[in-house]
Amino acid sequence: MTAHTFSKAGLRSSGRSAARANNPPNEKGNHSAMLPLPEQDTSRADMTFLQMVERVRYEGAYPTRQRAEDVIHAVLAALGRQLTGDERVDLAARLPAEVSSDLTGQETGRQPLTGWGFVKDLAARAGGTPATARWDAGAVLAVIGHLAGPGLLDRILTQLPPGYALLFGRAELIQAA
Repeated sequence: MTAHTFSKAGLRSSGRSAARANNPPNEKGNHSAMLPLPEQDTSRADMTFLQMVERVRYEGAYPTRQRAEDVIHAVLAALGRQLTGDERVDLAARLPAEVSSDLTGQETGRQPLTGWGFVKDLAARAGGTPATARWDAGAVLAVIGHLAGPGLLDRILTQLPPGYALLFGRAELIQAA
């Protein structure tokens, strides 16, 4: 049955019958409108460098574009010291060209750093405090997580030691022993 509503413009249909016509019943006879969504192709940068700078500037509440750019370069260089293999290459391909070399131009660290170690290393290299480094990492990595997409971000977080999920704006789930 199609539901109708009246408005000043006249009679309107809710479109239920059209949805049923395009959606066959499942094994229980229900007409479910839930269809799986295809995974989006995020294999290339969908953000320009200027858009990235503005997004990081907004996320981090930085007063100038230059400050946001400096933070982007520092955080990507630090991340480049932690990531290896296909994840590093795939992430670099999704970044704007102006910053992909910040990620790939770094030698990977001898010892992988936890999320907290990453923040402390970033603070030491940038000459700031751990609190400001944590803020900077969160502002940049939230944008990087968006550019990476859920599949690549899952792979990145699997490769990195514990503590990075929160930096990317995700909950860190710990498996019970």
